[in-house]
Amino acid sequence: MAAHDPTVPRLRIQLGPAIAIGPGKVQLLEAIADTGSISAAARQMGMSYRRAWLLVDTMNQCFKEPLVNTATGGKGGGGASITSLGLEVLERYQRMQRIANEAVADEMMAFSSLLASTPPSG
Repeated sequence: MAAHDPTVPRLRIQLGPAIAIGPGKVQLLEAIADTGSISAAARQMGMSYRRAWLLVDTMNQCFKEPLVNTATGGKGGGGASITSLGLEVLERYQRMQRIANEAVADEMMAFSSLLASTPPSG
C-alpha cells in the first residue's frame, strides 16, 4: 500500500466503536469489485484472507444491508460481489472525501509543515 500523504485528510465513519467505512475498507471494497473475490482482493492488498473477511463482516454489520454478497466456495468456486448499497456507499464516501479534501486543503498544507519530517517507528 502507498504511503499516506499527510496533506490529505482521511475520512472515517464510525458506528459506535466500529469503523463502518474508511480508506482501507474503501480500498478493499474496490478490490473486491475488481476481482470478484475476497481472497483475491486480500492478496492484491497484501493482507490475510481472515483480516479481509473480518473487515467485510464489520462493514456488512454496520449498514442496514450488506455491502458485499458472498457465495460459498466448492466445485464451482466461491466469490464475492459488491451490492447496490455497497456501490452507493462507495460513491458517497468518495464524494465526501473529495469535499473534505477541498474544504481543508489550505489548512492541511499549513498543518503538514508542523509535522516531523519522518514518522516515529513502532
